[in-house]
Amino acid sequence: MQEFYKKALVALLLLVVADALLACIFMYQSYPAFTLLPAQRESARWHYRTYSDVATGGSSSVRLHAATRERLRFDFSLTGQAPYPFVSTELVLEDRKGRQAHLDWTRYDTVTFLAKCAPAGSMIVVISTFDRKISTPGDFQTYRSPGTYFSCNEQGVPVSLDIKRFALPEWWFEKMKLDLSDRAYTLDKVAKIVFGTSATRPRNVDSYLEVTELTLRGRDYRYIAALAAVVLASWLGFAAWFLRAHARALVASVDCKIKKDLPLVAYRQLTLEPYKDKEKASVLRFIATNYTNPELDLDGVASETGANRNKVNEVLKAELGMTFTSYLNKLRLTEAARLLAEKDGAAVAEIAYAVGYANVSYFNKLFKEEYGCTPKAFRSLATPAA
Repeated sequence: MQEFYKKALVALLLLVVADALLACIFMYQSYPAFTLLPAQRESARWHYRTYSDVATGGSSSVRLHAATRERLRFDFSLTGQAPYPFVSTELVLEDRKGRQAHLDWTRYDTVTFLAKCAPAGSMIVVISTFDRKISTPGDFQTYRSPGTYFSCNEQGVPVSLDIKRFALPEWWFEKMKLDLSDRAYTLDKVAKIVFGTSATRPRNVDSYLEVTELTLRGRDYRYIAALAAVVLASWLGFAAWFLRAHARALVASVDCKIKKDLPLVAYRQLTLEPYKDKEKASVLRFIATNYTNPELDLDGVASETGANRNKVNEVLKAELGMTFTSYLNKLRLTEAARLLAEKDGAAVAEIAYAVGYANVSYFNKLFKEEYGCTPKAFRSLATPAA
């Protein structure tokens, strides 16, 4: 059984290590991320556009720095000529052939980026998403465009925004003739992302905005559920294997134990063997014929055979390599094993008393130490000796 337990321990350690590795992989996968800047070469790319209030009578200016895959930066200056001064830069998604593209962002919850600007203040970010019911492809004014504000300064402000809690502007509802309560939007067809000025930006001041490390982040709980299912299945599988393997190992151990103790089953033959040392023969004969007596002890053997205590232990050590107590328990437990295998109708307590144990609990303890299982389990596992 020791060999089995070693193998089971190794299997358990391997299972723990495997589950730990799977947990790391699944937990990592449960946090999906998609980097928008620096732009991914293998996916849709950005087409940069700038807008200002010139179309509404204003004179605000905006200048986009050379478009790169690493960052977005534009310089601007707002004037007060238009009713609502503004400038913005759009990152419009296009496929490799330069056609408008839509991306599914439903698996993401948050957009993060590093925002630098001067002077310090607030800016706005807007996501434009196609609505199948009301949007016209390519006409961004018909797209739902929820947005929110963020802060920035010259040192750079790490920004994290919940993209599922942006707000739609009221003017858009009036333009599209929609009820103000219809504020729901989906992110399954995102077409562009816009960075622009807020109404609090100062007028006639040279300003700039720089955005880097633009990344979408989310949480996919399907990986957590899958991890739980995999771990549960692996542990159930290990438990099933352990129980079956333990039963097989226990049967093999019991069978080996019985075969090993067969010479002791024939303990009576020991009394018939010729011994030149009559004292030795007397000691062995007396123990072999009186071991079922629950009162039998070392002093009793010495008294009945005329040998002293040291002589009794010396004889047992020389002949069997055991002490008196070990040999006495060996005889009793071996006989108990034989009776358990051969007498299905006999109760465990009856057999315990028959072999010399007055205390059934003590008998069960010794038997389990000797055979690795309880007397009842032994009876179900053991093959009756021929």
